[in-house]
Amino acid sequence: MDFNSHADVIVRVAVGLVNELTPGERRGRPFPAPSDLAAAATEGLRTGYPGHREVTEDEAGELAGIAVRLRAVFDAVATGDIDAAALRVNALLEETRARPLLQRHDGEPWHLHFHGPGGTVAGEWAASCATGLAIVLGGDFRDRLGVCTAPQCDRVYVDVSRNGTRRFCGTACQNRVKTAAFRARGRVS
Repeated sequence: MDFNSHADVIVRVAVGLVNELTPGERRGRPFPAPSDLAAAATEGLRTGYPGHREVTEDEAGELAGIAVRLRAVFDAVATGDIDAAALRVNALLEETRARPLLQRHDGEPWHLHFHGPGGTVAGEWAASCATGLAIVLGGDFRDRLGVCTAPQCDRVYVDVSRNGTRRFCGTACQNRVKTAAFRARGRVS
């Protein structure tokens, strides 16, 4: 399932930034704020752009602030508060002055970017991620944004499956839940 080619990648980056830069829980364990912010921010960006350059500490600090704001969008969607999610996205769109612009670079064909040239790394990614999430929220697939439902995990995801039934951030959490259910059934018998 595709929102559109570039928006898919941007939404994956939003997921990556939230999951790498915001503290909480992951796969049944505490997930503290990263000690190496630049490495975590780079990893988050590389979820959509594997060849993305390493970010600086200053850029990483700004991206961490953006990630907290993006997490609030996923949290609002997970609780069914689409209005709050939309208001948060709109605030980011307005602050970053996001605007569509066709660009061609790095040997790629023309494709849509959501920021103009000359901005900061964090500002450009904030504009792009906010626009990508706006595309999702403004369409028929707003329920495809989610927060993992496994116990002790609050990582976010975007469901790109055909049937739209994803409930976990990944197979590790899905397997944890299935194993726990299997063991619980064995104890009852």
